[in-house]
Amino acid sequence: LSESQARGVRYARELEGHLGWLDTFSGTALGVLATASGIYTYLGVSSLLDENGAMSVFAAIAYSVAVSVGIFVFWSYMMRLFPAVRSARARIGLMLTMGAGSLAIVAMSSWLNAAALAGSAAVEQHLAKTVQDYQVSLERAHEVALTGQSLERDVARVRQSFEDLSEQEAAGSLSGLAGRGAVFRVLRQKAAELSGLEGQISAQTPLVEASFIEGNAILSHMRALTVEPGPVEARSVEFSEQAVRLAGLITQLRQLSVAPLVERAAQDLAASVILPELDGGSAESRNDQAATISSVLEVLAQRATTLERAAQDVQALQPADDVTYTPISSADAVILYARNFVPSWAGAIAIDLLPAVLVFIVAITQNAIRGGREGAAIEDTLTLAELRAAMAAMRDVEVTLNERDVPLDPGPPIPAPRQAAE
Repeated sequence: LSESQARGVRYARELEGHLGWLDTFSGTALGVLATASGIYTYLGVSSLLDENGAMSVFAAIAYSVAVSVGIFVFWSYMMRLFPAVRSARARIGLMLTMGAGSLAIVAMSSWLNAAALAGSAAVEQHLAKTVQDYQVSLERAHEVALTGQSLERDVARVRQSFEDLSEQEAAGSLSGLAGRGAVFRVLRQKAAELSGLEGQISAQTPLVEASFIEGNAILSHMRALTVEPGPVEARSVEFSEQAVRLAGLITQLRQLSVAPLVERAAQDLAASVILPELDGGSAESRNDQAATISSVLEVLAQRATTLERAAQDVQALQPADDVTYTPISSADAVILYARNFVPSWAGAIAIDLLPAVLVFIVAITQNAIRGGREGAAIEDTLTLAELRAAMAAMRDVEVTLNERDVPLDPGPPIPAPRQAAE
């Protein structure tokens, strides 16, 4: 036995001593990990069950116990078998088996553990995200409605232009006939129509502002519900009620947009003209009135087209997105917002897959032990205790063999019978 081989044997014996000591509590540690995972699995399953009766509790306990037993048995197999195999094919096979088993453990336990660790926080995250979506939708609906209200200025500008033309006609600057004749009445007719439309638009402004203020008040209440102490399930119910109210207000804001009304009014502005009877005193005057009315109608068509395009531009704006609040369970929320709860997911998975690290530690140590014993004869690797046990066994064997080889003792010789005296 060379010096390097002797060192390798001592190294292997030292590692075997450590493994022997670690084996005394490895099973207990694995059982504790499996039990802890089962407890969190029970909490996760309980959050998914709709009922709280005895059968639901029994079902949750049965599932969590099955998970604990499965984790303990699986990692016990891996911890014993994976370090013992030597061929690359066997190790690859067990490695694939370990990967499949780990995926199964994550599927049946880890996501429920994450739900138990961060389920309430994930549901609150869902509520907060919903509030943000509703806020964006409310602000967009308000912005579109205000843009529609800005059409009031365009309508007022067109109305003012017709009123100015009517004043010019009254002074005789258009048709040459001063007074309130046919041209004046046409101009006043359209100015009155635009004035009525302007009043309708102006009446919508308080409604738009009131809806927006009420929507912000509902949003404030919803934000408070996301951070209130107490069970998140009860808060979710009230949150859902407020979400329904807010969705109705957003729909109301959409309907308050005056852009469709302005578009229809602009289309009717040039199409529905009641031409008055020409009241000129002479044929020439009536011809001048007819020519002026034709010019007025052309201007009217141009202003109506401009007003219609402005209304169409408002209607072409991107509307507020439809937002619908959907209540979800804590397990679904943890999956949906997994990126926000990476530490919880890491802890939930680690408690189930930590034994894999122990398996690799034992496998590496066993490989080091085999490397230390490589090249040494069997008799060189025997410990003193093993040598004593071997010698005792040899003595027992020798005694047994000696007992089989010794012939049976015939006992003292039997004396020959004496012959009768003659």
